Formats: sequence, C-alpha cells, structure tokens
Amino acid sequence: MSTGSRQHCAQMPAKRGYGEGSIHKRADGRWSGVIDLGWKDGKRRRKYVYGVTRAQVVDKVKDVQKAREAGPIPTKGQTVAQWYATYLEKVATPKVRPSTLANYRREYDKHIGPNLGRLRLEKLEPVHLADLYARKQREGLSVASVRLLHANIRRCLNVAMKWGLITRNVALVVDPPSRVDHEVDPFTVDEARRFLAAIRGHRMEARWIVGLSLGLRQGEALGLWWDDFDLEAGTVQVRRQLERPRVKGAKPTFGPLKTARSRRKLNLPSPVLAAIRAHDERQYDEQQDLGEDACADARLVFATTIGTPIDARNDNREFKAILKAAGLRDIRLHDLRHTAASLLVAQKVPMRVVMEVLGHSQIGLSMNTYSQVAEPVLQAVADAVTSALWDEPGTEA
Repeated sequence: MSTGSRQHCAQMPAKRGYGEGSIHKRADGRWSGVIDLGWKDGKRRRKYVYGVTRAQVVDKVKDVQKAREAGPIPTKGQTVAQWYATYLEKVATPKVRPSTLANYRREYDKHIGPNLGRLRLEKLEPVHLADLYARKQREGLSVASVRLLHANIRRCLNVAMKWGLITRNVALVVDPPSRVDHEVDPFTVDEARRFLAAIRGHRMEARWIVGLSLGLRQGEALGLWWDDFDLEAGTVQVRRQLERPRVKGAKPTFGPLKTARSRRKLNLPSPVLAAIRAHDERQYDEQQDLGEDACADARLVFATTIGTPIDARNDNREFKAILKAAGLRDIRLHDLRHTAASLLVAQKVPMRVVMEVLGHSQIGLSMNTYSQVAEPVLQAVADAVTSALWDEPGTEA
C-alpha cells in the first residue's frame, strides 16, 4: 500500500458499531453523533449529541436509543417541568426503588416545580439553583435536605445532557451548602450498662440490645426477619432495611441495604442470643393472645403489638422515653450504633474488623468517625513500638 493510501485510510472515520448511530470526529477535535428519529409533520427529525471522546458519544447515543424504544424522545425547547416528568417516567422509574421514586416526586412537587418548573430547560442557569438553595434554607429546610435536593437536580440534568437536550449541567458548577457533620456522642461504658438495666423486661428489650451491641442501623434492625437468624449457630445476616418514604400516608416497605458492604453476617454475643430467644417466646405468646385480631407479618422479628412493621418515628419516640425514664442524657438513636463501634475500638478490635461489623463501604469512614475514640488505642500502639525499639531490656517505661 502506498503512503498516500495509508494517509487516506488514516483519515477515514472509524467504522461505527451496530446501533451506534452516525458518529464522527469534528474539526475541533470533539466527537458528535446523530440519531435518526424518523419523520414527523413532513420533516426529518434528528438528535445530535456531543462529547470529548468517541466513547462518551457512543454512550449518549445508546441512552437516546434506549429512551426511544420506551417512547417518543423529548426535544429542545421544553420546560424543566416537562423534562422532569419525562425523567421520572423513562429514567428513574425503571431504575430506583418505589420509595426513592416517591421521594423524587415529593421533592419536585414541593421544592423544584414551584420554583423552577416554568423555566426553559436550556435557560436554566447556576444562579437559579443557588437562589433556590438559599431560599430553602431560609425557609427552614435542613442542610441535609438541601443537599439531597441538589443531588436530585444534578442527576436529572445529567441525563438531559446525555440526551442532547442541554449542552452543560449547571448543577455541576453550583456548590450545595456544606454538610454539617454530627459529632459522635456515644454512651460511656457506665451509661451503656445503665441503659441495659433500664430496658430489662421491656417488650422490645431485644431490639435495643441488638442496636447497642451489634451496631445495626435503625432500618436494618427493624428490617430483620426470623429467617435472618440461625439460633443454633448464633448468627444473624443483615440483608435488608425497613424504610418509610417521605410521603404523607406512605407505608413502610422493605428495601435493599445502603451499600453492598452493608450485607453482612454477624456472630451474636451469648447475652444477645439469649435476648433473641426470649423475644421469640414473648412474641409467640402475644400472637396467641391476639388470635384472629392479629394482622401479623410472621417474618418480622421486631413488630408492633398487632404484628405490623414498626414506624421509625415511633421507634425513636420509644428510645427517647427510655432515656428520660432512666435519667440518661439525651442522645440520638443513631448514637447506639456509635456506642457499639466505640466499645469495639476501645477493646482494640482492628479497624478493618470494625468496618466489617458496621457495614461501612470504606475503612476511611470508620477511621474518620471514630478517630477520637481510637486515640488511646493508637497511643498504646505507639507505646508498644517505643518499648520494642528504644527501651532498655529489663527496664520499665
């Protein structure tokens, strides 16, 4: 092959794969793709997408074609309200849990729609989002809720950009309010013992023992089924969580755990195993007494007096009532989880093991959360190194 032929071949566009649409490299170095949407009102309709690399454009073309199979492709010129409705129907509904979808709809109806819904999608600017976040904080919305709102908008606009409806995602250049990290405030060992004394004989004694000793999140504890326990082996598997959509009138549902790491198998300390066995007998007696009046879900380990899932708010109220009756300081229910972790760290359990027990996705999360608690342990390690390397044999530090 001649040099000229090689140069000619080098300039030819790469052969596109099946279903990729027409993709080519532009003179400015970027890539573009065009998808044929067919005829409408006597006109040929096409959608254009752009990217820095060919792979980016291939992904965008596939996204558009996938959406096309589900129904008509939205075009430019629509409002935020119109696009958000499409996003929820064609993108969010097939991918997220019903409770998450309900939360998305609630956030739009209450916050996004009234403030941004009438704007043209391509006219949305960073200042619109910044003003929205500031206004919501002035109205009393928490920092955590505003950050969730921002994440919702960012995901929605990211899909709009992939589909070629906008050329940039303005949410990427707007900073949501900074997260306020709650200080870890676990029980001391003495307080934990007083808590155990306060719940002795309580109907939900086992629920609080599980929270204090195993460090389960609230939803994980309330989502336990009897099939998760192996009482002979003395183990429990954390497989799901009970969640309540933030929508008025919505009932609690069982859903997947926070992360893949949250799925874990734990060994039960003997007092915890004994509490679970006692709870099993108590629950059986309750159901026998209720008879036909019970609407019990036999799978549930922790349930209401009529056998239904426990609402998280009622669970929290019960916890606060126990603290008050016992004269214990007021802490968050989630601090029971921190107490369990702190006790493990204080007993010099390796941080990697603490991470596995808690179901953290990254060891850095465990280290950052419990760094203060771990300080005495880390100092003990430093002292051990000093003793091994620098202390004279036969002398005491």
